[in-house]
Amino acid sequence: MGERMRRVAAAAAVAVCAAVALAACTGPGSRDPQPTATRASGSPVASPSPSASGPPALVYTGTARQNLPYFDMVNQRLIAAGGSPRGRDFIDSLVTAGFVKADMQVTPDTTSVGLAADNIQFSVLFNGNCLIGQYGNIGYARTVQPVLATGRCLVGRTRAIDW
Repeated sequence: MGERMRRVAAAAAVAVCAAVALAACTGPGSRDPQPTATRASGSPVASPSPSASGPPALVYTGTARQNLPYFDMVNQRLIAAGGSPRGRDFIDSLVTAGFVKADMQVTPDTTSVGLAADNIQFSVLFNGNCLIGQYGNIGYARTVQPVLATGRCLVGRTRAIDW
């Protein structure tokens, strides 16, 4: 087995372990933590309510879990549009949909040796919790997780969102 295959196998094993661990944290018996933060911009905005029969809508005063269907809809529409969306595409799409850019993080599109990243992670800090998405060779995955002790949503190296 070549070095690249060993790395891919190791990354897959880590992803499976992380998915199992996250599933245990977000099962049906888990409770949403109470919101502890507000929008980073501090600017007042309208708070549309989702209708029972209509598509999901962004609810600024809602929890991250309540806004997960909207987060999913925005990301899945971008993916369905075709092409190979990169980190900036996800961030720009989420901003257009009403999420606050200052509350976002995204991982690099390339590895440290200049190869295309197999997966990209992106997040939105939302009322004290994190909406986290991942897209790449595994397809699309998402979760809601508590904010890390660092005040951030993603672990490891992220890129500046300076556009």
